[in-house]
Amino acid sequence: MENLERDDSLKRPWDTFREVPIIEDEHTPWRFLKLLKIITLCAVAIAVFGLAVCSKVSFLLLITLSHEDTKTIQPDHKPVLLLCIGCALIAPSVLLLFKSIWKGCYKSSKVPKKASVALVLFFELLVSVGLAILTIVAMPHLDIVTNVTILNGVAVLPAFFQAVAQCTAKKINVSLLPSILGVLAILTAFCVFLVLYILKDLTDVQTATWVGLAVGGCFFVSFNWWENYFMLICVNSKSKFLKSLFEDLTKCQNMLHILSSLLRIAVTACVLGAYVPLANMDWDIVTSIPSRETRIVVITIGVQLISSALCHWFALAAFKMHAIRRCFIIPLYLASLAVMVFYIVPVIVYFEDYKLSLNTTENINFTSYCAEAVNGRNLSLIGNLYPELVLDVTQTLCFLNMSEMVDIGLLTGAAAAWWFGLVLATIHIWFFNVKRIQKTQDFFIRRLYEGAFIEQSLLLNTRFQIQTKKGMKKQYKEENIPAMVYLCATMWHETYEEMMNIMISIFRLDKYRPKIDPKFNDFTFEAHIYFDDAFERVGRDQDPDLNRYAKDLVRIITEVYGIFKNLDKTFFEVQQQIPDQAIIETPYGARLVFEMPHGNYIIVHFKDKEKIRKKKRWSQIMYLYYLLGWKLMAKYHRRWKLGCNEKDVIKDLEREKHNTYLLALDGDTDFQPASVMLLIDRLKMYRGVGAACGRIHPTGSGPAVWFQKFEYAVSHWLQKTAEHVYGCVLCSPGCFSLYRAEALMDDNVMKTYATKSTEPSHYIQYDQGEDRWLCTLLLKQGWRVEYNAASDAYTNAPQDFKELFNQRRRWGPSTMANIIDLLGSTNIVSKRNTSMSKPFMLYLLFILISSIVSPSTIILMIGGSLSFLLEIHYAAALIIAVIPPAIYLGLCYKLKTDTQITIAAVMSIMYAFLMLVVVMSIIGAMVRDQTILTPSSTFIVAMSIIYVVTALMHPQEFFLVFYGLLYILCIPSAYLLLIIYSMVNMNCVSWGTREAKPAAGAGTPGTNVQQSHSERAKTTWKKFCSWMKCCKKSNQTSEVEEISIRQENLDPEPTTPEPQPQNTLIDDVLENEQDLEEIACDPPVQSWKRKLESLSTDIQLQEAFLDEDEEQFWNELIEKYLSPLKEDKEKQEEIKNDLRELRNKVTFSFFFLNALWLVAAFILQVFDVFVIKIESVNMDLEPTGGKFQIEPLSLLFIVGFALSVAIQFFGMFYHRVATLIHYVAFLETDPKQQKLAEKKDLTCSASSESGLTNSVDLSNITDEIQEETWNSETDFSELDFGEQNEEL
Repeated sequence: MENLERDDSLKRPWDTFREVPIIEDEHTPWRFLKLLKIITLCAVAIAVFGLAVCSKVSFLLLITLSHEDTKTIQPDHKPVLLLCIGCALIAPSVLLLFKSIWKGCYKSSKVPKKASVALVLFFELLVSVGLAILTIVAMPHLDIVTNVTILNGVAVLPAFFQAVAQCTAKKINVSLLPSILGVLAILTAFCVFLVLYILKDLTDVQTATWVGLAVGGCFFVSFNWWENYFMLICVNSKSKFLKSLFEDLTKCQNMLHILSSLLRIAVTACVLGAYVPLANMDWDIVTSIPSRETRIVVITIGVQLISSALCHWFALAAFKMHAIRRCFIIPLYLASLAVMVFYIVPVIVYFEDYKLSLNTTENINFTSYCAEAVNGRNLSLIGNLYPELVLDVTQTLCFLNMSEMVDIGLLTGAAAAWWFGLVLATIHIWFFNVKRIQKTQDFFIRRLYEGAFIEQSLLLNTRFQIQTKKGMKKQYKEENIPAMVYLCATMWHETYEEMMNIMISIFRLDKYRPKIDPKFNDFTFEAHIYFDDAFERVGRDQDPDLNRYAKDLVRIITEVYGIFKNLDKTFFEVQQQIPDQAIIETPYGARLVFEMPHGNYIIVHFKDKEKIRKKKRWSQIMYLYYLLGWKLMAKYHRRWKLGCNEKDVIKDLEREKHNTYLLALDGDTDFQPASVMLLIDRLKMYRGVGAACGRIHPTGSGPAVWFQKFEYAVSHWLQKTAEHVYGCVLCSPGCFSLYRAEALMDDNVMKTYATKSTEPSHYIQYDQGEDRWLCTLLLKQGWRVEYNAASDAYTNAPQDFKELFNQRRRWGPSTMANIIDLLGSTNIVSKRNTSMSKPFMLYLLFILISSIVSPSTIILMIGGSLSFLLEIHYAAALIIAVIPPAIYLGLCYKLKTDTQITIAAVMSIMYAFLMLVVVMSIIGAMVRDQTILTPSSTFIVAMSIIYVVTALMHPQEFFLVFYGLLYILCIPSAYLLLIIYSMVNMNCVSWGTREAKPAAGAGTPGTNVQQSHSERAKTTWKKFCSWMKCCKKSNQTSEVEEISIRQENLDPEPTTPEPQPQNTLIDDVLENEQDLEEIACDPPVQSWKRKLESLSTDIQLQEAFLDEDEEQFWNELIEKYLSPLKEDKEKQEEIKNDLRELRNKVTFSFFFLNALWLVAAFILQVFDVFVIKIESVNMDLEPTGGKFQIEPLSLLFIVGFALSVAIQFFGMFYHRVATLIHYVAFLETDPKQQKLAEKKDLTCSASSESGLTNSVDLSNITDEIQEETWNSETDFSELDFGEQNEEL
């Protein structure tokens, strides 16, 4: 038996040599990214620690300088310091106020209930009063050691509430005992603090007042994080009032934050305004302080405000990078200790230096040191400031007898107890579970941070989770519901190499997420390929046969299957025979079902254009209704008909809709599993994200591809990032985008997308840019579309000038139509979609106007270049510059498209030489005149700097900058000639790329009618063989194989198709003119199926059939949405005329606006209506005596362009930081996930060897693995693949 198995697996031992394509990820620099991860984590840890120290040191310095006995700032000037302290208190509230107003205006502005407002304002009043009294009134009268550590006492009530919340939930957590010990430690510290200050002098009522205010202020401030525990109490409470109150607090956060911020600002201002007069100080002195003191105060408060805000941001980054312990907890714990060292060590050093300077054997105590050196010093206005600050810090300790161990012990004990109390109250953060990518609100309970005590506010603001083993098991199961990802690729006339790329990508994903013995349970997938126009009919009496592209696809699947099946096998383990696969005849054509080596499926849908409508959009409609309508909705409808509970069915349906994704692909897309996972992260992060796209890299060679490489780079670096940051991405390209099923199934999306084009504008917006239109529908319905720069995909780009122009001829008008559609619905879109604010819509309007006037702007630029080169008047140069594009515009209305493109190519070369001469001339003028402060020079230098800096922030793509030189030379071609061509030919709605003629002999009816005797004999023999195969028994495999081989030898080689004319009108209608006659003989097994099987001797296709319900579904779907378009010459001619009329209207308006722009520039130049003259300066900013003038329109263009680029640049910077965080989080979770998977493998292997089980049950994970998951920093519900790439 073993010998037989060996013979079956290796039929041809002499044919085991392989041609293995590139499988591993060679594009993503994973080693560089891992090194970058280490550097980034170190930088974040240092930043959190350093900024927390800076914030605390600067704030305590303001407190110390406001002490009544310090001398660096004169006593009369103390109100300035108190004012700065107040600014530090309200700065976070001001930032929160602006942010909440923005979100309230453009996102959510629900009005809260009175009970919610009263509850929030009550606690905010307590906190703001306590914070103002503690920092403004009490702390300036305390010593530096107490001031450093007393702020840790604000953890007293949070620690108490933690215990209460756990007891209310009746769940004892590991942090219950630390919480109780934390409360006791902080209370002990307060008691020691009272003993130290009050018992020092029982008659000192003023000191007792300061101490009482400090203790009371700490307790009031402790209410600051009440929401963290109130939420848990409400969730675990049976009271409907508390639950509704909590729900209202959650939904109305923006309005509540506005009210609470205003209250805090008002309370702080009132306390500050009342205390200064009560302390016998005068506000008038604020406007008359000396410059030296002004510098001290401004620098101190500036450092405090900036460091606090940055510390909050870096702390958030530490959470998102899964480095909570290393970059968040430990740095913040050490910050208070570092501040203590920063202040106390200089005091001790100066005290010891003082004793050494006296050269005496007498015992000098701290009290005498204070009396002589500290209090008796003379302030120097020109000396070093640092010694004065050290002595001011020492002054706060002089009231204590630091020479006695009792005072030192009490002070140290109180400080240590406060610090340990904070550590115990926040010990739960060590076990905080973080998903790979999460929202900020999942980490912190409040948007607000406290600048006065930044480390305490960050630690206590972290969400408190009641973590019990039972609850964590339940949460683990709920969060690890596997997602379903459908890979949907559309194909037509892709080349062999292009189809090989996508097949390798799909099989690679099968290896990464196997269905057989899976290691991970995060998602499963199924690949669907929809092949347009897959059949051809040669001659009148021939059966339909797959065309050469479809046959190539089958060959490629067979080849790639063998590669991945035998990837890690030795010579004797090689399997050349592929398991039997299924082939099914369907109402739309045929279906081929392949099971990949690791258990996932590829389903190839071959479409027959005579049975179902072709083109990409209709293929998308086909898989949307099949996957989401039939496989998803119909499944739950059957459950409901069987009597299942309706609420349960709806709940399960909504969950599956939310966890089902469609990955749209082109037939040549090359991607890595990492890219798919990163896109899934984006959709898992926010429920409101309907689609996400990755970074698309064009591949190929030649100047056209080089131009597109830089164009794609700039588009993604600047434009898409700006759209993502400020609003939403307008177009998620269909070559690599992930869509949420819930979004596609929403109202006015999938149903509207299935609309048949009936109006001229429909052909432009619907059929020429279907991906952009689908995103427009999502945006108008309120869904967010995002861009993930970490998710890379590669697709072939047009490699010749003609194909590039035809592609952009489709994209240009459709892009403009969709943007106009969005702008026309600004109010509705802004109301439904919280990400599409009106300022963002204004940005889109500016982009639209810029694109409309880009031809005239390029003409103005060319005119300026001619004026510069030929030294002629600008008006004359402008007339010369207008003539060539005007002639080309007129020719485009008369000539065929191929001739138009040829003329454009010649003109592009001429313009490229002109641009080269102009750029070199400008550079030469800069060198000659030693200045860059001219409009042309400044523009070129600024753009070069922006592009270089942008490229440096994309180090793996920096080499694309060199293609930017070609891009500059092609600017006139891309923004003048191409726009003219696309606008004039917008009535041409053919696809323009990958078009080909039918194979030889597949002509219209009447051609190839007469056949030779040999051809008829072949036809008869094929039908006879097919009939005989159907009638023979299944075990007669040798005879079937022999017939297949003979049949393969009889098949003629397919002829290579020739390119079609590009200027066809409506392909669907024209191609349906080929109305072939029905085949007279319809054998049970059609000949094309056996031809398909004969393509390789390593594959056997078993015929299967659709069930009745699915066949009925396809028939109904085709009848309603996808029936082939019938020939109607009158309708065709009407649409043709309507499209031409629409073209004429649009082009008239378009070019009329450009003409107005040019005429305005011409008039301003000829009549010198308004000219700005600026004196020329050299590189040293010294006047050269010359002057240059700037035209108003040129200045307007430069300012507008610079503003848009600046907006995009800042958006890019923000997006790059977010991408870096995502990369680090991705790589940070990978080793733990791999370890977990290996442990699961070991567990399953052990179980298999003992005979307990032979498979992995994903629903029953061992307790040991779960405990490892729960006790780590991260939540392993989302898995990574860093090591997977290394293995590949």
